[in-house]
Amino acid sequence: MSGESGSSEQIGKLLGQNLGQKLYEGKAKILYATDNPDVLLTYFKDDATAFNGQKKDSIRGKGEINNAISAHLFKLMESKDIPTHFVEMPSSTQMLVKAVTIVPLEVVVRNIAAGSLCKQTGLELGTAIEPSLVEFYYKDDALGDPLLTIDRIRLMNIASDDDVNTLRTMALQINDVLKEFFNQCGITLVDFKLEFGRDRSGTILLADEISPDTCRLWIQGEPDPKKRVLDKDRFRQDMGNVEEGYQQVLERVLKNSPL
Repeated sequence: MSGESGSSEQIGKLLGQNLGQKLYEGKAKILYATDNPDVLLTYFKDDATAFNGQKKDSIRGKGEINNAISAHLFKLMESKDIPTHFVEMPSSTQMLVKAVTIVPLEVVVRNIAAGSLCKQTGLELGTAIEPSLVEFYYKDDALGDPLLTIDRIRLMNIASDDDVNTLRTMALQINDVLKEFFNQCGITLVDFKLEFGRDRSGTILLADEISPDTCRLWIQGEPDPKKRVLDKDRFRQDMGNVEEGYQQVLERVLKNSPL
């Protein structure tokens, strides 16, 4: 795949159905309506961005890889009774998902200190975090997706206290499942970002994606801090071989997937 975004007409031909309008285009995906109002189509792009869109490029094959990894991990969540928006993967770059209203909070779970946590706290890279840290960020690019306290969430009326507790509980459950699975893959789950949405009935579902774009993933037993990285940090930090890192995650996921 190149970094081109698919038109609704092109994608519709691939699926053999008429798609509705483009509903949303983000940094890595495009969301389209379908003939079914309760089902949407997500198109995974090869586009890569970092630092809130300030750094941009295209990574050949990234859309296919992230789509495949996300599909397998969503199925894994469903097998553990964690509800997701996943319906099916009709092609290599497309995923059919349940229509949800996204909760405007990015939920980050940290198992090992890295990235902004080290910059903001002075913790040394690689410091183990026990128990795992759950953080909430306001999903707003214009504001730079700021870190929020529970009181600020309450003040801004973004989510109820019950919703925040539900998101925290689900995030930690997902963390337990992902840590165990990635450990079987010989990968350490450093940290990751989740997004959630409400379906028509109001049920909160895991949404968006789970991929090297949204997770920090390190090869276990690799002492070289650059060689161990398999995730978007390869792009952020100009380490090179971004595609190879993503591809290695996919190969390990497919090899160890119980589904």
